[in-house]
Amino acid sequence: MLMIVLDGSIVTVAMPAIQDDLGFSPAGLSWVVNAYLIAFGSLLLLAGRLGDLLGRRRVFLAGTGVFTAASLLAGAATSPAVLIAARFLQGVGSAMAAAVSLGILVTLFTEPGERARAIAVFSFTGAAGASIGQVVGGLLTDALSWHWIFFINLPIGLAALALAVRVLPGDKGTGTGTGTDAAPARGLAARADVVGALLITAGLMLGIYTVVKVEQYGWVSAHTLGLGALAAALTGAFIARQATAPTPLMPLRIFRSRGVVGANVVQMLMVAALFSFQIVLALHLQRVLGYSAAETGLAMLPAALVIGAVSLGVSARLIGRFGERNVLLTGLLLLVTLLVLLTRIPVDAHYATDVLPLMFLSAGFGLALPALTSLGMSDAGEEDAGLASGLFNTTQQIGMAVGVAVLSTLAASRSERLLAGGAGRAEALTGGYHLAFGVGAGLLVTAFVVAYAVLRRRTR
Repeated sequence: MLMIVLDGSIVTVAMPAIQDDLGFSPAGLSWVVNAYLIAFGSLLLLAGRLGDLLGRRRVFLAGTGVFTAASLLAGAATSPAVLIAARFLQGVGSAMAAAVSLGILVTLFTEPGERARAIAVFSFTGAAGASIGQVVGGLLTDALSWHWIFFINLPIGLAALALAVRVLPGDKGTGTGTGTDAAPARGLAARADVVGALLITAGLMLGIYTVVKVEQYGWVSAHTLGLGALAAALTGAFIARQATAPTPLMPLRIFRSRGVVGANVVQMLMVAALFSFQIVLALHLQRVLGYSAAETGLAMLPAALVIGAVSLGVSARLIGRFGERNVLLTGLLLLVTLLVLLTRIPVDAHYATDVLPLMFLSAGFGLALPALTSLGMSDAGEEDAGLASGLFNTTQQIGMAVGVAVLSTLAASRSERLLAGGAGRAEALTGGYHLAFGVGAGLLVTAFVVAYAVLRRRTR
């Protein structure tokens, strides 16, 4: 998981070098990110269900192998087409491995205290990968070349495969057993609901594609509205099929749980909002304050350290004493405070006084994410653990895509208006970033309200 999340952020600082070396057009360069995001986000549900049917260990090993091999292809790419194809394959492998990871955890660690600690470690690796990626990406690109941001996955992937073979217990899955429950006559294709899989994969791919292209076409363009309506129709057809299919890909019973539904909604809002901290703040450091890629990564490193310390050293104990809901609400309040203060960051900000103190408020992420993950998985039975894991990761990717589209579009529009009004470049960019931070704070307030109203308090 560290490798998968790291790969999502490490590429951002190497984009200019990739463009110069391979000759990407400005529009084509975005597909280095989009090809990965679309494959990853759209295949999570199918991969999670296949984990339940084929065995989560088997799907995890296959996904890690695909991702590692695709990383080798990406690092060796000599043309835009090869790199984009490799990034798509990386997304496929990431979806397979990530979709079943949480399912593996919740079935291995059934005692609440152990599960809380396991999920805290899992959450830390995600936050650490996102933060470390910017540091490592800048250092590798500057010291060696952009190829090494992909080659670095090879030793990590091989080590993960070797360890997984040794330590993960085998599980047959409900689609490979014998007897009436296995329903061999229908076969795996029927049990995996191929029609439903095609509907939701096409709907999610089209929806994520539409969102990531909003910045180019606009929200009310024929392109956005037309493809958005088609994506909604495909998703609606998928839901209708799940209500009638004999072996649905995503049994609708999973949405009877207030914990599952509420946690996924809160996660989508939180991830969309935190794009403004992780990416927009990095843009402010580079475009306004003049930091290099490596300097930006190092400037953001304290946030990773704080999140790691809280995730690993504090969150599990607090969850055990006060419950997931209370810890989640506390973390959201810290994050709201962080983004509100960022709306006041000056054009000539000094790192030691204006930026570094805010990094400590990122502790809210170390509190909120483990609690939210536990709530999102707590009501899923063992037979649906892979499905719940895939759903939780899917809402994360949708939230990320929406955050990128909404906040970057609003920031760019605000900056353009300020430039047209006579503001300087630095002032215009800062004004746009302030708007993104403000909207992110609003999304987090909404997440707090949903968590308070929907998620149940648990007795400890």
